[in-house]
Amino acid sequence: MIEVRKIRGNVESVIGRMRLASIRVGRNPDHARLLLAVKNRQPGQIEEALSAGVRLVGENRVQEMLAKMEAVGGDVEWHFIGHLQRNKVKHVVGAVSLIHSVDSGRLALEVSRRAEQLGVVQPVLLQVNVAGEESKYGLEPEGVESMLESLADCGSIEVLGLSTIAPWVSNPEEVRWVFRDLRELGRRLEGAGAGFRCRELSMGMTGDFEVAIEEGSTIVRVGTAVFGPVD
Repeated sequence: MIEVRKIRGNVESVIGRMRLASIRVGRNPDHARLLLAVKNRQPGQIEEALSAGVRLVGENRVQEMLAKMEAVGGDVEWHFIGHLQRNKVKHVVGAVSLIHSVDSGRLALEVSRRAEQLGVVQPVLLQVNVAGEESKYGLEPEGVESMLESLADCGSIEVLGLSTIAPWVSNPEEVRWVFRDLRELGRRLEGAGAGFRCRELSMGMTGDFEVAIEEGSTIVRVGTAVFGPVD
């Protein structure tokens, strides 16, 4: 774990790298946002990172997220980025700005049902297992269109886009295809009906976020590059 005083500098370094990645491919640097992945991080570390101007914070675990939401002050937009069990949906819907990890029809319907009970519309991303890894959650790319069609009449859930996690590799160029395929899937689905508009692509983490941005990511989820390795 790095010293808290170094976190702000790390955030500024990551943001600089993000901007350069956007410029390399002619994208507007403002179209890719940094989300702090705060699993196993302490409130003081999170607040130091937020002091550098970041607003998005993502947590993988429901109970940890709820505790951190109470402890961390400031203008924060909380996202849920981990695997979400249906029995935990009631704690997340209405509490976060975006759920990145809707990975099944049953989960999507439970999110919609809970949102309807609360009288809210819950924004979500459909998580796609582009690389087909058995260890990862997510929809098969071929199943995303039918999922969108099944949700077309669910007024309490709004699908803003897609998310994926690439396999870990030492050379991020090896997973560029994963990000490209997700971007192309989003484009194809926009023309497939059901009124879908792919406004967000959540893809890219510490080891590969620059390549992800070059391929169209709008949200990168970075933890280690900001906070250092977990002890």
